[in-house]
Amino acid sequence: MVQPPPIESGTASEPADDAAKAAELVKSCQAVRQQVGRVVVGQEDVIEQLLIAILSRGHCLLEGVPGLAKTLMIRTLAESMHLKFHRIQFTPDLMPGDITGTDIIQEDPETGRRELLFERGPVFTQMLLADEINRTPPKTQAALLEAMQEHEVTAGGKTYKLDEPFFVLATQNPIEQEGTYPLPEAQRDRFLFHVVVDYPSREEESEIVDRTTSTFDATVQAVVTGEQIIAFQKTVRRVPLPPHVKEWVLDAVRAVRPSDPNCAPWAKELIEWGPGPRASQQLVLASKARALMHGRPHVTLDDVQKLAFPVLRHRIVPTFTAEADGITVDDLIRRLIKDLAPKKSGAL
Repeated sequence: MVQPPPIESGTASEPADDAAKAAELVKSCQAVRQQVGRVVVGQEDVIEQLLIAILSRGHCLLEGVPGLAKTLMIRTLAESMHLKFHRIQFTPDLMPGDITGTDIIQEDPETGRRELLFERGPVFTQMLLADEINRTPPKTQAALLEAMQEHEVTAGGKTYKLDEPFFVLATQNPIEQEGTYPLPEAQRDRFLFHVVVDYPSREEESEIVDRTTSTFDATVQAVVTGEQIIAFQKTVRRVPLPPHVKEWVLDAVRAVRPSDPNCAPWAKELIEWGPGPRASQQLVLASKARALMHGRPHVTLDDVQKLAFPVLRHRIVPTFTAEADGITVDDLIRRLIKDLAPKKSGAL
């Protein structure tokens, strides 16, 4: 097990056991990955990014063609944690009340008096699997916005707090397929990561076939509690951020904003809309979580560069020119990292 060195506390009032918490975080993440590995073959990077999202108190959007174990991965991850778990299958006829809940009239059998009671929907949980979230219209997709941002639900003039920790782990099929509705930009921005789930390798697919066509059966045990996750989230926020890494994040995010005077020379032609300040915030926070998971007491340029793809992928809108030339958002992010590469050696 990787033992991370001590972390600097943010204030004098913070607990002095950061090193122990960091070591516990590494051990717990390894235990979770081991449990998930009993069921899911491969997808190591995807599982790591899911864990980073949880440690960063963020939400995660997984995109891939059907059959790549996206739902199985999230369900198995939930089983490895002592968290309340609900799954919503998004369909074209799903209504907002089916997610948040609705007021119902209930009659008291003794007095005969009727009153409105709020029947809580499946969003009242700790880990919510929004399965095929782009199969439902934007009106229903938007029902998750308040829960994702404020961790609360407003219905009938009353506001109900959600239990902590709370995460939305959503799956979606590629937008190009029929019967899908692209997520609104405001909702996509609420996701910390947009993770692309790729096909397994030949060896991994061979093992998948062996497992799923035989008597193989694996049980998953819960190895992390909600209280531990909340403590880990606080530890992540106390990880130091070196100034040169912060400058790299600011340069990277602002370079892909066409309206910024210091944007990259190619940004105005290839990018319609760039990422907002939430991208900088979440890239830093996610990088802190990744640093701890890899046993380091501070963020490095490698952390922010590795996570630039899932953080910026859904926050950059390419122009028609870029799409016509076959340039993807990932191509733009690779070009951005390449442009900023000389600053890495200069900073070190």
